[in-house]
Parts: sequence; C-alpha cells; structure tokens
Amino acid sequence: MKSTLLITLTFLSSLLTFSQNIKSPSEFLEYDLGKRFSRHHQVVEYYEYLAEATPEQVKMIEYGQTYEGRSLILVYISSEDNMINLETIRNAHLNSTKKDNSNDKAIVWLSYNVHGNEAVSSEASMLTAYELITKKKEWLENTIVIIDPCINPDGRDRYVNWYNQFKNTPFNVDPNSKEHHEPWLSGRPNHYMFDLNRDWAWITQKESQQRLKVFNKWLPHIHVDFHEQGVDAPYYFAPAAEPLHEAITDWQIEFQTTIGENHAKYFDANGWFYFTKEIFDLLYPSYGDTYPTYNGAIGMTYEQGGSGRAGLGVINRNGDTLTLKDRIAHHHTTGLSTIEVSSLNADKLNNEFKKFHAKQDFKFKSYILSGNKDKIQLLTELLDAHEIEYGYTPVTTVRGYDYNSGNNNTYKTSEDDLVISTDQFKGTLVKVLFEPKTKLSDSLTYDITAWSLPYAYGLNAIASEQKITSTAQNKTNDVLNNIDFNENEYAYICRWESMKDARFLSDLLKNKIRVRFTTEPFEVNNTTFKRGSLIITKADNKSNPEFLTILKETRFKHSRELTVAPTGLVDTGKDFGSSAVKMIHNNKVAVLTGKPFSSLSFGEIWHYFEQQLHYPITVLEQSYFNYIDLYQYDIIILPETAGVIEKQTMDRIKNWVKNGGKLVTIGRTVNSLAKDKDFSITQKKDSAENDEDAENGKDNSEMNIIPYSGNERNYIKEMITGAIFKAKVDKTHPLSYGFNNDYFTLKLNSDAYDYLEGGNAVYIDHENKPFNGFAGSDATDKQKRSVIVGSQKYGKGNIIIMVDNPLFRGFWENGKLFMANTLFFMGS
Repeated sequence: MKSTLLITLTFLSSLLTFSQNIKSPSEFLEYDLGKRFSRHHQVVEYYEYLAEATPEQVKMIEYGQTYEGRSLILVYISSEDNMINLETIRNAHLNSTKKDNSNDKAIVWLSYNVHGNEAVSSEASMLTAYELITKKKEWLENTIVIIDPCINPDGRDRYVNWYNQFKNTPFNVDPNSKEHHEPWLSGRPNHYMFDLNRDWAWITQKESQQRLKVFNKWLPHIHVDFHEQGVDAPYYFAPAAEPLHEAITDWQIEFQTTIGENHAKYFDANGWFYFTKEIFDLLYPSYGDTYPTYNGAIGMTYEQGGSGRAGLGVINRNGDTLTLKDRIAHHHTTGLSTIEVSSLNADKLNNEFKKFHAKQDFKFKSYILSGNKDKIQLLTELLDAHEIEYGYTPVTTVRGYDYNSGNNNTYKTSEDDLVISTDQFKGTLVKVLFEPKTKLSDSLTYDITAWSLPYAYGLNAIASEQKITSTAQNKTNDVLNNIDFNENEYAYICRWESMKDARFLSDLLKNKIRVRFTTEPFEVNNTTFKRGSLIITKADNKSNPEFLTILKETRFKHSRELTVAPTGLVDTGKDFGSSAVKMIHNNKVAVLTGKPFSSLSFGEIWHYFEQQLHYPITVLEQSYFNYIDLYQYDIIILPETAGVIEKQTMDRIKNWVKNGGKLVTIGRTVNSLAKDKDFSITQKKDSAENDEDAENGKDNSEMNIIPYSGNERNYIKEMITGAIFKAKVDKTHPLSYGFNNDYFTLKLNSDAYDYLEGGNAVYIDHENKPFNGFAGSDATDKQKRSVIVGSQKYGKGNIIIMVDNPLFRGFWENGKLFMANTLFFMGS
C-alpha cells in the first residue's frame, strides 16, 4: 500500500515538475528564437509539444491542409477550467446574442503569416503561446485565446527554404545582398499565387474555405491579423485609417483606440517607433481585419517593418539594423497587449457583441436577385459558407433600387428569385456584401472600393427598403429533365450560359467527346437556343463506343439540362450541317510566367484552369521561352504586367500569331501591345482636359496651385480604385456568348483603349459613370467609347484583349466565361 502511494506521489510530483519546466521555443527548437527561420513542420511540432506537455491548458487541432499537403492548425489556450468547458463556452458565446448573455469570457483569435514571406509571425506566435501558459496565466481565467500560427504554410516554407539556401553565413545586413532579394515567385501568396489576405469573403482558396468553417464556429470578440511591411516602416497598430465602412459601430472604433493606447504604453517604454490611423483602412470586406469586423469582432491589422527583404537582419535607410529578434519582440508585445486588454474588458466585449448582432436599422432590408439558375446556385453556395440565411420569394411586386438601371423601379418577383434579408445574425455582412453603392468617407483607400455581389455574379437585383417574406426552400423542381440516351437520336443540345456549362464541355473534351457550337440562334422543338449553344451529335462520335455512356454520366455529374434533337433539320435558323455550326477544338493552352508578369495574375489564370475549369494548361517560364516550339500551342496567355516584355519574346509571339496563334492579353499587358504600332491598339491619353488646355494655348499660370502636401489628393482625379462600370455587349461576338446585353465590369485602374476595328465584344459607350466605387473625374472621362473585351485579327491569328481582368482574385464570377469563350469559340 505504501509502495503504491509512493509511486503515485512520485508520478504526480514528476508531472508537476514537468509542467513547471515547459520548454521555451528556443529550448525546444535547440536554437535561439530569431537566430534562424523555423520551417512550418517545426512550428507545428512545437505546438504539438505544448499540447502534450500542458493538455490542461493547450489544445491543438488540424483544421485542414494546404494545396501542397501542409497542416493547417489551430491552438486553443486558456485556464484549466475553461479548457474543460471549451465547447460549453463556445456555445454560450454564440447563443449570447439570442438570449441573456451567459458568457463572461473574452474570445481572442490571433492569426499569423497570412503572407508567407512576412515570416516573423509564426516565430512570434510560439513565444506568445509560451508566455501565456507560463507567465500570463491570470489573463486566461476569463479569456480563450485561439492561435493560428500560420495561415499560409505553403508560402512561408517557399520563403524560408529560399532564404536558407541563399543567405550569407553569418547573415549579411547589406540590403544589396542576394538574401534580401526574393525571386519572382515570392513567398507572399499561397500555392496558386493568391493573396490569402484578400480572400476572406470570396473564399476561392482551399486554405480560406477550411479556415472559415472553424472561424464561424467561434466568431471571436477580437481578431488580429499579423503582418509585415517595408523594412523602413515603423510598427503600425490600431486604430485604423479612414475610410471606415459606415457599418462599423462606434464601439468597434472606440475599442481599437483602447487597444492602441495599451500598445503605445509598451512601445513608449521601449523607445520603439510606431504609427496609427494611417494607410490601413477598414473598407474592403475580404481582409483579415474587415471580415471579422463585419461579423462583430474588433478586427485589426498589425504591421511590423521587415517582410521578405529583411531576412535575419538588414540595414534600413536610417542606418539602423533591423533584426528578426527585433521583429519578434514587437509582434510578441502587441499580441500579449491585445490579450491583456481583452481580459480586462471581457464583460464589455460580450455586451457589445450582443448589441452588434441585435436588429440593425439598415436602409435596405432585403435584396432580391434573379437570373440564371446556375449563377443563383453558385451564389447560394457562397452564402452557405458564410452561414448567411436566404430564401425564395413568393410572386409579388417590390419596389427598390434597380442594380441594372441605377434607378428606383418596380419589379414583379417569381418563385425562383432569391431573397436575402439584413434582419438576421449576419445582417451586417449582408449589408456590406450586397450594398449597391459603397459610402466613402475618404477617396484614398488601400484597396478596391466596389465589390457588390449582384454585379460580381451577373444577376439582376433589387434592393428594397421593405423586408420581403420568403420561403426556406425553392419551389422549383431541380430534377433533371428525363431524356433517352439511345443510338436513334441525332443530337443533344446544351445551353451555354454559365461556368457550369463550361465545366461540362471541358469534361466532355477530356473524355474524347466531340462537340460543336452554333454561331447563330436556332429553334428546335419550340425551344430557342442562343449563340454558343453546344451540339453533341451521334455522327461526330460514331467511332467512340462509350459515347452515350460518357455523355449520360457527364450530364448527371454537372446537372446539365439537355434537349434531344431527332434530326439535324432545325425549325428556324441554321441546320446542324451549316458552316454556322462549328467544331470545338481541344486547344492546347500555355501561360507565360516570370518577370515582368504579375505572379498574382499568373496564379489567377493557373487556378482558373486547374481548379475551376478543370482544363490542362502548360506553364512556360520566361527564362527558356525563346527555346520552345510555340507552334505546338494554340493559345498563349500573357498575365498582367507592370513592366516591359522583352523585344525578342514579343517578336517570337508576333510571328506565332501571324501564323494562326491566339494571344490573350490581360489588364495592363494590353498596354505592351498598344506601344507596338503593328497591333493597331490605341491607348487613350491620361487627361482629356489637359489636351484641351494645350489646344487652347492655356497658360499653366492660370491653373490652380496645388499645395505640396495636397499632391496626392490631386492625383486621384486620374485614378480608379476598383469601381464598377456598366458596359454594352455585342452578343454576336464569340467572346460574348452566354452574356446578356449589359456587363458590369470591375475596373481596377484608369487604363482605356479606343474601339477596335470590328472586334468590340464588350465596350463602354458615352454612358461612362461608375455604378459603384470611386473613379476620378479625369479617369472617368477617359472611359468614354472604350473597349473592355475584344479581338483583333493579326495575320492568320487573333489577339484577344481583356482590359479589365475578369479573373481578378477569382471572385468576379460573371467575367470568367470570357476566358472559356476564348478557349472554345475563338478561331474554331
């Protein structure tokens, strides 16, 4: 008995000793934190160690994996009592908005390393976690801390591996050294070169989709997004800069100031430089600070000077040396300071969280959307991911702001129309994502100023000031039409209206099914089919014994409605043997990468083909481009560029196009063609007003004198900061198949080009005012009579220009069909 008791006491004593001797990050990693960059697996291993060593205080979960197979983890840290009741606390927190507040705990979520080459973040997270469970336990009595040590492991390891390969030994603080100059494919974005800090609302990326599921289970009171900026910048923390979105509450603004004052106390004590209320605003909804804010949190960005250029140490322009240890100390300090303030204000945080989610008095109470059912379904999938409630309207009449006309109109609804109300738990997020016009308190912003989902998804919409009743279930029958797949049928017809149709076609081609499309409307069985409709004939596939089986399976996989044509003779229009019905070729596509092209734009194209269209694409590196036989490719895509494409590269491309190739240029790459007189693409001048002044001989002395400090404000006349413009559509052009008469384009800059000769698929006429977002007066004037999407013959080939990038951040769903049309219909 005594022996057993002795063993038990010894065991308990050893546990106590073990818990009191928790290894610091430096002790565990066996190198001083800040002496080198830890790889992602080492960061994960440290958190696994903490969870095993102190299970009463630390819990680690894997919430997903990256495209490259790295673990995405969350770490929960709190007191022993709180950890035992973690799920109870979570439920009490979420339910606190529906009844009397039974939660008295502060929920603090700290997110690190959303940009992979801002690599101090993960290092600082480990030190913050360690100190919480060893020196700051008192804060954990009423606080749940959730740590995401690395949102972007693929990007971080890309940076860390590169840096470890090229750094000097010892590291070199000279900013000219190789270790301070990342290659073109930097560590900032994820695998597909997406900026995950712009993806919170659009959730186009795997990492974002998996993170959002867990985030919605908690909806923290506080969310901090840890970043780095240029090496010469001091530290930035809240409060944020203008513009602040009008949906942000006074309390959220006030508490940012409270937190900032606490940070300042510690920074002042250490003599560290910092700034607030500049640069980093709270407007665009897809950031790691704004998205949580619109969900009721105090969302904040913290920016440490450094980023990919800093390495382990670098000399800045002031002649001071900035080290990784310095950067860790700063992020570590603001992390702990945030938790401290939250713990001291737990009751207030809970009370204000409840108030935020109470009924909001927004101008528009309901948004009613109609249009293509595929686009409606795609939107509902996004709403489901955000846990936004929606329903379907009864047949009624509503009046409100018409997104298409820009005026107040009356609209008769149908049972297929979607309705989203702001009178719900996620009402503020609904208001922000669907608002027809963004209210700007300041025109100078950090990002785009318009994103309204009805425009992005190509849907008709009415914003009503009345709450519209809705049903939970759509009353339409979603069961596919019943058709026979037998050898006696002549052909099967599929409409061309959405990306779902494009994926259906891509799958058929991948499975060796031959498909045609029509360039003219026709009618069969009292049904009209528009240009671009797909025609799949028995005759074209007679050599494929699996034709009907593959067609049937692919049709069900993509839920496509097919119409049976018993004959090739149509009721009206062109028969199936006409030259107006063309074969779709299985084109081979390549995209060019490397400087001067944007890695983000390249990633958008890469992701589009592989993850959205599911169509193969070859990535050609600039360094060996001139040694490739280009004639094995049918289409070459040039991503956006901010620089000049090498003359030798352009000469090779020009010869390839002359001999029948299709060249696709996106965004500012169009300007590279405009500078080449052979292409006959003309860029509009920057300021029509200045041209007029010059023609009239106006003396510069008559111009208004702009104060030196006001130059930035003067420049905004020439700027467009992500505004939505209404464009006309030539539906006879193959690039426009599947589109309506109007297209709302997201214009990211002021670039504008004159109409092309005969190839203007989408264009702006004299009506050139933005429907939403900011556009300077001179920039707006320049958009008159300009092409948005078009094509131009060049020799035997085609040049396709997309002035406004339709793949921007992967969220402008209505523009994605332009790329599919280019692939399948141009030059067939």
